[in-house]
Amino acid sequence: MMNLLKSLKKIKVHNNWIKIASSKQAYQIELLKGMLEENNIIAVSVNKNDSSYLAFGEIELFVKSKDVIQAKNLIKIQNERKA
Repeated sequence: MMNLLKSLKKIKVHNNWIKIASSKQAYQIELLKGMLEENNIIAVSVNKNDSSYLAFGEIELFVKSKDVIQAKNLIKIQNERKA
């Protein structure tokens, strides 16, 4: 819980994080996050699921603004490979 709070504080303080993906499925975000980190892009996931009703909310994936284009291109390439 403490790491999540630190991550959220960094997002607010630096304000240079951009949401590049969101999903109701945590594993999808974790796969994307791992792929980005393998390509030297720091990624932070934020779980916005309601703790009482897991059907509400999503997990969001953020990267620093300087990495947005590269991250989106990597995600696009990965999606094309799956198709």
